[in-house]
Amino acid sequence: KQWYQRRVPITAGNLQSEACKLGFMLDGFPRNLVQAEKLDEYLVGQDEPLNNVVEFKVKDDILVERISGRMIHQSSGRTYHEVFAPPKVEMTDDVTGEPLMKRPDDNPTVLSRRLDIYHEQTAPLISFYEKKGILRSVDAMQSPEKVFEDISVHFKQ
Repeated sequence: KQWYQRRVPITAGNLQSEACKLGFMLDGFPRNLVQAEKLDEYLVGQDEPLNNVVEFKVKDDILVERISGRMIHQSSGRTYHEVFAPPKVEMTDDVTGEPLMKRPDDNPTVLSRRLDIYHEQTAPLISFYEKKGILRSVDAMQSPEKVFEDISVHFKQ
């Protein structure tokens, strides 16, 4: 089986857990129409259809800038950014003084390929969920506070 064929059963199993009894959020899944259709089939069969899908609208060049500049303190998960939230000392965690890392795939070349795949395979999900009336588009070019506010408005409906 392809990885995407295995992903829906794994996700379905997790959705049955106690942690998801009051609801759940999926980040980065589904990634294509086949996964979305299979997920829909499963959720409708459980009488728990999706009621909201959030699309974060960001221009490709801004995504590349945001992702290629991020740095991570691996043991704590703290994140930094070369431009938007730099550490006090270059490539060094502010709290521990330990080195920061950059993911090898957080570079413009790899990101360009990932964006091509997104536009080819994932972007069609926008119209899929729009037709179902559950797509909530949020302008993610705004401040994090404004993005959070806009998301919150959708979930208060």
